[in-house]
Amino acid sequence: MERRNNFVTMKGNPVTLLGTEIKVGSIAPDFTAVTKELQPFALSDLNGKVKLISIVPSIDTGVCDLQTMTFNEEAGKLKNVAVITISMDLPFALGRYCATKGIENSVTLSDHRDASFGKAYGFLIDELRLLTRGVLVIDENNVVKHVEYVKEITEHPDYDRALDVVSKL
Repeated sequence: MERRNNFVTMKGNPVTLLGTEIKVGSIAPDFTAVTKELQPFALSDLNGKVKLISIVPSIDTGVCDLQTMTFNEEAGKLKNVAVITISMDLPFALGRYCATKGIENSVTLSDHRDASFGKAYGFLIDELRLLTRGVLVIDENNVVKHVEYVKEITEHPDYDRALDVVSKL
């Protein structure tokens, strides 16, 4: 498995990412994660739709909370776009979070079981078994149109840039 050192930092300290770095123009690999209802979910479940995937380390942190809330709010305005938030949080934590915060426009997924997404897209932090922060936009033909690995995990992604790419699809 590919290892990338010094690609992103957490509080200024470099961490190691596992998996293949995904790039614009790549065909998005399928992955399997778990919904908050403990059901399997695959990227292929959304074939034919534009997908915005928001990747967060844990929904229980301030930046992750705002990122999830921001994309959930935007999801309510988008047509034929599936908005997904994925983390290593347990499905129970995601269910509690969604109920408390009113997350109804997007899907929250847990990659905790086998890190299928993290490994396939190169977002898995080796030292922490968390996902690094980022955003992906994948078109209806599963071609990656936008990738952001946020260089400092404690900072926000470029919301406007990701949403601009979505709006052009």
